[in-house]
Amino acid sequence: MTDVEVLTAADIPLMQGLAQRVTATRPDLISAGASYGELAWIWGQGRAAYGTTWPRRLWSSGDELVAWGWAFLPRQVRRNDGSVTDVTGASLSYQVHPDHTELVDEVIEWYDGVAASLERTVLPTAADEFALKRWAAHGYETDVEALGDTGDWTQLNERVLADVERPVLPAGFRFRTADEAGPEDAVRAHVDAWTPSAYTAQSYKDVRQTAAYRGDLHVLVEAPDGTMASSTIMWLDEANKTVEFEPVGTHPDYRRLGLARAMMLHGMHLARAAGATHATVVCRGAPGHPEARGLYYGLRFRELSRDAPLIKTTTAG
Repeated sequence: MTDVEVLTAADIPLMQGLAQRVTATRPDLISAGASYGELAWIWGQGRAAYGTTWPRRLWSSGDELVAWGWAFLPRQVRRNDGSVTDVTGASLSYQVHPDHTELVDEVIEWYDGVAASLERTVLPTAADEFALKRWAAHGYETDVEALGDTGDWTQLNERVLADVERPVLPAGFRFRTADEAGPEDAVRAHVDAWTPSAYTAQSYKDVRQTAAYRGDLHVLVEAPDGTMASSTIMWLDEANKTVEFEPVGTHPDYRRLGLARAMMLHGMHLARAAGATHATVVCRGAPGHPEARGLYYGLRFRELSRDAPLIKTTTAG
């Protein structure tokens, strides 16, 4: 590996600053995992377990960050049910400011250096025609498997926060915030929704320590029996007056009751009160994953951009 420096907590606000500047002019160019909220969420929930496998490189122009690359190298993922997955390939999150497209090749060359001999994947946005041509020139091809009917590529959805309807919960359910419920219930809500999960109390502690996290914008739905049945974190980008929902999840025993819909409507009202005029949320875009997309479309979100999954095998030149 070359030019290896591991990602630190101090890097995240710098990378979020670039996300804010790109969002202000070309939100369709925000790469997967590179949005203001995703950066904080991915860093927090995985830092303790995987931080040593996260090399990064930053590019600056004067005092301003204009590009970054964050590689995810082989690791073991341990979940709460005892299962273990060996991740043997590499993946990349990255962002390049549209005024500095000359750095795309440097990002690619750096990634090929730190992930040499590994299968490499990356998820540029489909709107970035220049970057797609440069990735192709370096031997990256369309990831056919990722684009299949059950592939894991994502799309970014948006809506304006005007005319937000009032949320309606089933009898006996109520809204809570993480500040009110406390860390134990906040962690339990996430693990229950996403089980089997690698999320832990340490994960949530690290999420809370990111500058972007607000416990009053971390919303939960409490069931009559005290179970935290649904939860979401909202990440408020004050510079762009936009809020991002990430993650959104519901306990399997409480699905199809309208809880996630009501929770997100409630969250939109909280976001408006905090100054947001616009909201985003990511979902898997493949035809075989219609549930979340249907929820968000029903809440008047519409697609803004989508991933263009690419892959480079170990034998590619």
